[in-house]
Amino acid sequence: MEFTESYKQTGPCSFSPNDRYIASAVDYRLFIRDTISFKVVQLFSCLDKISYIQWANDSEYILCGLHKRPTIQVWSINQPEWTCKIDDGPAGIAYARWSPDSRHILTTSDFHLRLTVWSLLSTAFVHIKWPKHPIKGVSFTQDGKFAAICTRRDCKDSINLLSCDTWGVMREFAVDTVDFADMEWSPDDSSIVVWDSPLEYKVLVYTPDGRCLLKYQAYESGLGVKSISWSPCGQFLAVGSYDQNLRVINRLTWKVCAGFTHLSNVRGSSCAVVFKEDDEQHQLDITGLRLDDDPYDRNFADVSEGEFGVRYEVAELPVTLPFLKPAMDKPNPKQGIGLMGWSSDSQYVFTRDDTMLTALWIWDIRQLQLAAILVQKESIKAAVWDPTSCRLAVCTGSSQLYMWTPCGAYCVGIPLPNFNIIDLKWNSDGSCLLLKDKESFCFAAVPVLQDSSDYSSED
Repeated sequence: MEFTESYKQTGPCSFSPNDRYIASAVDYRLFIRDTISFKVVQLFSCLDKISYIQWANDSEYILCGLHKRPTIQVWSINQPEWTCKIDDGPAGIAYARWSPDSRHILTTSDFHLRLTVWSLLSTAFVHIKWPKHPIKGVSFTQDGKFAAICTRRDCKDSINLLSCDTWGVMREFAVDTVDFADMEWSPDDSSIVVWDSPLEYKVLVYTPDGRCLLKYQAYESGLGVKSISWSPCGQFLAVGSYDQNLRVINRLTWKVCAGFTHLSNVRGSSCAVVFKEDDEQHQLDITGLRLDDDPYDRNFADVSEGEFGVRYEVAELPVTLPFLKPAMDKPNPKQGIGLMGWSSDSQYVFTRDDTMLTALWIWDIRQLQLAAILVQKESIKAAVWDPTSCRLAVCTGSSQLYMWTPCGAYCVGIPLPNFNIIDLKWNSDGSCLLLKDKESFCFAAVPVLQDSSDYSSED
């Protein structure tokens, strides 16, 4: 694995959808770099400090949100002399996002007064009253033809289905929620999942014409849903709850086909492999093995590159995981499934329970069992699947990059001084990782894997 030098950033940074550019914010300036040479190809100056950025789907435009104004500025990559500024007057702008066609921008005003669709091709705009949330509550179909927007009026939640061609409301139907939290289209655009606030456990699935396909409630008298995610294939819906359980719903039957519990004590009967980060520093030779290691010893995973490094040790079961009891007398208790993500082939899903921040659980959906647990020394900041293969990258705010595949886990040391990874992102083909520190970022070139069949759990 090869690393570039570090580059300065004080705000968001992101790959363009076509992977040709990387945008990074430094206060009020936006740097556009080429992802091959890493040279700056465009530099834009905004009116104030950049709060967030978002690429258009065609990578031709990029918008910058300025919370202090509040204003949106839009820049063209190929026509740097072209500029656009969106100011919604007294209503303000709480958040902005691109439409799938890359020629319209949706902004939500402060106090949930209205959602406005702005056109880059003309001066036309469309208003939609009473959006429920500034950031959440808006979802587009995969083909980009329709948008679902949640509104709230007279203390009732509704979904407005809009055509992305005319931005007219095609249909509006009420949803059976007490306090709508968010929604998401299924990968095949055939249904919409809706879930209620944590105070009311309720998961609902609707067709675009408003028919309710599923009304699911796992339990009563407790905090409910914390995270929800469709599998990439669209067959499964994962529901992470505050009761430390992950439930997987099969879309063919709309029944729970699997339930996984996160316990601090992992018993010896489990089939999972527990990789525990070794807290000792071991001197390494040029092959990357500890000087006294047996290279054929299966009790240890690969170790990081460099003169000194950390490694994973395969722990013997049973194992007791570090557990933090939540303070139930305070708001927003740290418990439940706060982090979750599917592998690209829909075989694996990772979870992190917020009472065990140093443990990452990896579940095998085909076998309906726990596949592995990564036990880190520090709290897990982020975990992201390779978009093209079954490979997981994890960071904990340390100078190490952690990787897991079905055949093992390993650590890679970052050869940059004082560089601690707090966030990471893959590019679309899985050949490059963007690694973020607090005030800098770098790139890691990763060998491309064809698909998950490159791995075998029996190797």
